[in-house]
Amino acid sequence: MKIGFIGLGNVGGKLAESLLRNKFDIIVRDLDSNITKKFSGQGAQVTNSPKDLAKKADLIITCLPSPEICSKVMESEDGIIKGLSKNKIWLEMSTTDSAEVKRIGSLVKATGAIPLDGPVSGGCHRAATGNIAILVGGDKNAFNKILPALSAMGRKILHTGELGSASVLKVITNYLASVNLVSIGEALIVAKKTGMDLKIAYEAIKISSGNSFVHETESQVILNGSYNISFTMELVLKDMGLFNDLSIKNNIPLELSPLVLKIFKDGQKKYGRRAWSSMIVKRLEDACNINLRAEGFPAELNDSEPEEKGHQI
Repeated sequence: MKIGFIGLGNVGGKLAESLLRNKFDIIVRDLDSNITKKFSGQGAQVTNSPKDLAKKADLIITCLPSPEICSKVMESEDGIIKGLSKNKIWLEMSTTDSAEVKRIGSLVKATGAIPLDGPVSGGCHRAATGNIAILVGGDKNAFNKILPALSAMGRKILHTGELGSASVLKVITNYLASVNLVSIGEALIVAKKTGMDLKIAYEAIKISSGNSFVHETESQVILNGSYNISFTMELVLKDMGLFNDLSIKNNIPLELSPLVLKIFKDGQKKYGRRAWSSMIVKRLEDACNINLRAEGFPAELNDSEPEEKGHQI
């Protein structure tokens, strides 16, 4: 199976490297020629045309920053759809709008190809080691066909149902992570203001009922002061907006979601759209004129678990 991969950013690049590391035959496309040059040096074929990539590949993967960019890559005159044909598979691995996945999916189906959505969850450090989780929606036979490639990119792989279901679940998980991040900032500020040692506070939360994946990861780079989680305020606002849109579309009177969305909008205004998302806690640091620092925490996260072949759950 020849795999085409478009979008070699923070997450996409690491997923594509996992495919290369596991000896898959891949062809890549990215706007940054320095990135594609690096992949070429590692044995990947490079093309400057999404259409050409789609013609040459059996599985076409997109991992792009926004639904708008994905639409352009898919639907332009030189886009992926123009290069699709019967039995090829398109796997959308971006975090995107489920309705947009279904809309583009119908265009993909019209060519005889098969659409799947397959967003990932677990952070860039786990994408780098092939230990990230992958949610996949769409035709089960197509899912089974590409399972070897999914198992190279991720550790836990879940088929979620019809096309678009994985995108809904991904937006839900990102919403929960964003709410958790805001609450962690408040918890650490209270610990600091009451005189607690923040290293002890981190460990106490880690072994308690208040623990979470977000605490175990993002709290570390917050306490270091780098805030480097390889995920930006801009991306949080995109994902939170998608979640909020789902609630409005389904007439759900949410309370936390609009508030957290407002908090991140203020964070982006203060620190910029490219600021790391974990800098949201800096709003409280600045307001209280303190910093959340402790010795012994890393500036960047690294996955300490060995790479493990993925499996369906």
